[in-house]
Amino acid sequence: MATTVEELTVTYEDGGIETVKELDKKVLTKGAWATVIYRYQDWNRAKEEYSPDKFTIRRYQKRDGEYQQKSKFNISSEKQAKEIITALEGWLAE
Repeated sequence: MATTVEELTVTYEDGGIETVKELDKKVLTKGAWATVIYRYQDWNRAKEEYSPDKFTIRRYQKRDGEYQQKSKFNISSEKQAKEIITALEGWLAE
């Protein structure tokens, strides 16, 4: 498990194949509770290729010196990501 926010990742390997490939991450908050948004791709075994980009927001709590994931929200599509951006931009412009 990660002891620093910088060590947190969604990268996952199974059977020598990187089934979740992290492309980028942005740390939104640090401290006892950390929030990180990731850009990643899933490996499609049938097609033997990576998926289009996906996004997930993860919340971690630091306990006993290690971060443990407590919640996550997966953004299901590029369309949904754009709708979230539009909503936030609208609210922030008020």
